Amino acid sequence: MREELRVAAYAVCVRDGQVLLARWVARDGARRWTLPGGGMEHGEDPYDTVVREAEEETGYAVEPVTLLGLDSIRRTYPRPLGSHADFQGLRIVYEGRVTGGELRHETGGSTDMAAWHDLAAVSGLERVGLVDVGLRLWRERPAAGRAAPERAEET
Repeated sequence: MREELRVAAYAVCVRDGQVLLARWVARDGARRWTLPGGGMEHGEDPYDTVVREAEEETGYAVEPVTLLGLDSIRRTYPRPLGSHADFQGLRIVYEGRVTGGELRHETGGSTDMAAWHDLAAVSGLERVGLVDVGLRLWRERPAAGRAAPERAEET
């Protein structure tokens, strides 16, 4: 089984009782809301990753102001020719502050829409588990930087 590791950085941007989310498009066409952010490029600092990814996905300039914590997921998924991959995702989660730019949707990327959502309405959205993890980190600010392990299946 092939081992795969993906390191990514995300922003929890909350203002006026709303959270900024991007709608992720899966390979099968399913769409679910996620935190703005994504995979690090080789040699890139995670801080720079979240700034770049948030701008690509939302149009906003986002300043990471606090490191909220880390989250790790692991799953197995099928690969071509009948093989499987043992995937681990390490997600670095920052609190972010919008400092400029204008809301817009990404074109040609892994997301197709960006929007602000009322915090009270998030539980009713089709979303990836990372949204709940990020909001828990934002609310609880655990000293160890680790959210409780309760979460839905993840991408």
